[in-house]
Amino acid sequence: MKRGETSLLPLEDAREAALFFVVGALCFLAALAALTAKSTYGAARAWTAEVEGEYTVSLSDAAPQDAQAATLLVQSIEGVSGARLLSEAEISALLEPTFGSRGLPADLPVPRLIAVTAAPEAGDIGRALTAALETAGYTAAVDSHSAWAGDVRRMLGTARMVAFAIVALLASTAIAVIAFATHAALLARRDIVDVLHIAGARDRFIARLFERRFWLLGLRAGTVGALVALASVALLIAIARSSGNRSGLLPELTLDFPDLAILVITPILAGLASRIAAGVTVMRALKSVM
Repeated sequence: MKRGETSLLPLEDAREAALFFVVGALCFLAALAALTAKSTYGAARAWTAEVEGEYTVSLSDAAPQDAQAATLLVQSIEGVSGARLLSEAEISALLEPTFGSRGLPADLPVPRLIAVTAAPEAGDIGRALTAALETAGYTAAVDSHSAWAGDVRRMLGTARMVAFAIVALLASTAIAVIAFATHAALLARRDIVDVLHIAGARDRFIARLFERRFWLLGLRAGTVGALVALASVALLIAIARSSGNRSGLLPELTLDFPDLAILVITPILAGLASRIAAGVTVMRALKSVM
């Protein structure tokens, strides 16, 4: 800040402490929302990529020998790159989240399950699997995992739109707060602005003083908000790794280059938004009031 500007905009203004806190908090929330949206989007894409081309064949009332024969039949179908008969232990592990560690009663029949993987260029082989098994005399149901992937894509689109809306709302709130604070600062120094006008200062010169001041405020507040968001994410990563518990849908949390890019961009955007909001507010106020 130049010496000639300090009489109009002092280096320290206690009234801006609350504004600094508000802008920093909004930047923290915006960065956290952006990181969450990016992480969720990447995790869902990774999960859908894994389940695309996966099928589960359920055989009702099939003896172990028949299940093995059905597995060999499925392996011979065109477009199938792999098929594996799940063991009873694997089926019990799949049922455990719903029925507990004891599983189903021993006298309750459980269908045999075959995990099928289609070749990347095969497309949808669900009908071919069903037709081949029915022709061979098996009572089978074929479940395509791509249907679940479609549900995840729709949920992903909704979550992404909600995240964008949250970021836009937080940015709009920050701009509105800065505009209000700028207008209040201008009115508080109206007598000085009048003197500058009498001395020949143009509106653009006065606006630049506020632009520079709020650019620095937004840059500092955005930096603090981004650093707090970085610390929060790092803490969540440490907790997740120490607990050892991971979701079957979400991969292990990481801070990769796109995440760091979001944190670096946050204070820059905060500073630019503050500068633009301050400049527009001052120019409009000077033209309509001063």
